[in-house]
Amino acid sequence: MAARRREEVKDPTSQLRSATRRAKSDVANKLVSMFLHELSRKLSQTWPIKVDGEEYAHLVRQTFNNECPYCSRGLIDATAIIEHLDGMNRYRSGLHVPGNVLVACRNCNSEKRRDDSLRALSLATTGWESFLSHDGGRCPAACLTCSYWKRVWEDDGQRKRQLAANLERIRGFRRGFSEFERILPFVSDTLPSLLTKLYSDCQGFAENEIRSLLENFEQISASRE
Repeated sequence: MAARRREEVKDPTSQLRSATRRAKSDVANKLVSMFLHELSRKLSQTWPIKVDGEEYAHLVRQTFNNECPYCSRGLIDATAIIEHLDGMNRYRSGLHVPGNVLVACRNCNSEKRRDDSLRALSLATTGWESFLSHDGGRCPAACLTCSYWKRVWEDDGQRKRQLAANLERIRGFRRGFSEFERILPFVSDTLPSLLTKLYSDCQGFAENEIRSLLENFEQISASRE
């Protein structure tokens, strides 16, 4: 049985099918992201601080001292990446607005995706809070995120203190944006179901269009023979 599973994993046709499914998913995820960006522009157009303005960039740098808000590593251009606290996907429904956009290190940005991609969270109500709640005391021993934080801070006490401190610092930062705080409950309650439908509809549309185009291609090809 184990040998058969290994063969299935290595089977090129199986890998091809998996790659095709991922391609369709990528298209649907891109559409979700595009919608969230458009919604973000509409919601924040009258806000006093703009997410791409120098004032907001200064607030982020000042609050987090040019350090990653998650692991507190110093940021340099080679390791810094734009980060959305609430991920811009169908589960987290994050917006590209002041209060949700920070600069993080590439490692934390990558590791956080595990929590952001979960349909349901067990450690917290948001992906970023869940990410900072993997202190090694509430997850199975095989938890990859707990292992990541143990590599960052080996000492258990230091790790728990640092994660808790960074969690509170980010919460404090978000509370400074009243416009965002005001719409957040409605966005969190309303968008996930709408985005899940958009994601599903996009995949269904893509499959139907691909099937239709293939049939047309086959008909054209047959007529040339």
